[in-house]
Amino acid sequence: MKGLFSILVILITSISASQNVYNRTLKLMGSRFDITVVAENESEGNEYIDLAVNEIARIEKLISSWDANSQTSEINRNSGIKPVVVDDELFQLIKRSLKISKLTNGAFDISYASMDKVWHFDGSMTEMPSEEIIKNSVSKVGYQNIILNEENHTVFLKLEGMKIGFGAIGKGYAADKAKALLQSKGVTSGIVNASGDLNTWGTQPDGKNWMVAIVNPLNKSKVFSWLPVSNSAVVTSGNYEKYVTFNGVLYTHIIDPRTGYPSTGILSTTVFTATAELADALATSIFVMGLETGLDFVNQLKGVECVIVDKDNKLHTSKNINLKPID
Repeated sequence: MKGLFSILVILITSISASQNVYNRTLKLMGSRFDITVVAENESEGNEYIDLAVNEIARIEKLISSWDANSQTSEINRNSGIKPVVVDDELFQLIKRSLKISKLTNGAFDISYASMDKVWHFDGSMTEMPSEEIIKNSVSKVGYQNIILNEENHTVFLKLEGMKIGFGAIGKGYAADKAKALLQSKGVTSGIVNASGDLNTWGTQPDGKNWMVAIVNPLNKSKVFSWLPVSNSAVVTSGNYEKYVTFNGVLYTHIIDPRTGYPSTGILSTTVFTATAELADALATSIFVMGLETGLDFVNQLKGVECVIVDKDNKLHTSKNINLKPID
């Protein structure tokens, strides 16, 4: 449903190790994570990064639909059969996901995992699937069929074969949780970047803000503009490498869970807001909504801004974004 590219979010961290900035890059949740902390020394920096890594691994074990032992997998196995009791953390994540689904009129939907894969973006498709096949592909998708019971702390998927997945929100949630844990341990500044789902706090050791770049999706070496980020999240959703073209229309791999049709008209969307979890979900939603509807939607939300690159590689921003152009 979603493609996230760390190349679209570049950090200016041009400061020496003597200034006590420590970074580690590793693979977690099937994706690249870059964890940066400001600490007194290397030993302390590594200790903090280890804490973040362990927290992210814990979250993956809880929400992964690929792990047969996870509570998410247990929910999916019992779709159409019975409710499943889950931990409060997972229950609340699903509850928040449903709120976002309602807010976006279903453009965001964790039950997208029920979708039949009828679109292929590996070059093997020679014609569009039929309308009937596309319609049937989303027959089991629908957040309205995710039933939560507050009293019993259960989750029930009403339709047999229905599934939920956190591909469009999970890494953002993990970035938020790792940040919160590090802050609770006294880390005054850092960045957790989960393949483009990024959360920051504090400043660089010289007092300057962390900076992110909005990159040209069609030329990764070109930067449209720079933006400072301070104690906020930035998430980029985009796909300009996985797509198919039929009748002159470019269809990306980000599929509208309501219709089964791939999104069109946008190359990348970058969202700025308080949490990576919300930014993650909204970036996908805006992609699905399209340029005009997406911008109008964001402009009605308090504390949320976005930058969109359209199919013609033109930049569009929400009303309160002030870009720093590149000379």
